[in-house]
Amino acid sequence: MMYSREHLEKLEEASLAPYAMRSRNSRGRLYPDHEPAYRTAFQRDRDRIIHTTAFRRLEYKTQVFVISEGDYYRNRLTHTLEVAQIGRTIARALGVNEDLTEAICLGHDLGHPAFGHSGERTLNELMKAHGGFDHNRQTLRIVEKLERRFPGWPGLNLSWEVREGLVKHETEYDVSDASGYEPDLACSLEGQIANVADELAYTAHDLDDGLRSGLLSPFALQDVTLWQELTEDLALDPCEELVKLDRHRLIRALIGWGVTDVVQ
Repeated sequence: MMYSREHLEKLEEASLAPYAMRSRNSRGRLYPDHEPAYRTAFQRDRDRIIHTTAFRRLEYKTQVFVISEGDYYRNRLTHTLEVAQIGRTIARALGVNEDLTEAICLGHDLGHPAFGHSGERTLNELMKAHGGFDHNRQTLRIVEKLERRFPGWPGLNLSWEVREGLVKHETEYDVSDASGYEPDLACSLEGQIANVADELAYTAHDLDDGLRSGLLSPFALQDVTLWQELTEDLALDPCEELVKLDRHRLIRALIGWGVTDVVQ
């Protein structure tokens, strides 16, 4: 049996929660575009993001460690894939649009410079005379203007909901400048899930990378309540160095704890 776009839209209508965003209810794109035969609007957006030059470049944008430190540590691409995985899990559990969530997760860091948020702060200082630098606005600039994939228009011509989710991306380190995208209103629930998934992902992988590199030690974390709870649940000594398998168990438990907390 083949599933056409119309059939997929009917499945969304039947299976998603009332508060979910349905692809057939999208507010549309900047430029007229033909409808795909076998993908919904948000599935197409996800695919367009994955095929961009900006997405491939995420591999060489570092988080905490530079590439020369080793191939184990996360970069912006591996982080993005982890965010998407966590976002899909939460979206599925809450009955919202998994494809929209995944598209926002995959695109949320396209405009991020290297060296994490310290790199962004430095670039913002250097660009003050020209309006500064904000990676959310740069992400929007990439998907609306800089990526040239079609002869009839600039950018990727993504749906309004994906672009809104990208420009309204907010975490502890990200403050949104959503002018032009109803800045006084929260973004879709799918966009909010992408925000939370980002925080869960970087909290877990920064801890993992820190422990593996030796910059963090269990002894330094022993007074952190969550660390105490996780090590107790896993029958680990909160002050002892972790072997590789136990570190993986702990990071997995941390992500699971965060996802469960969000869903419940």
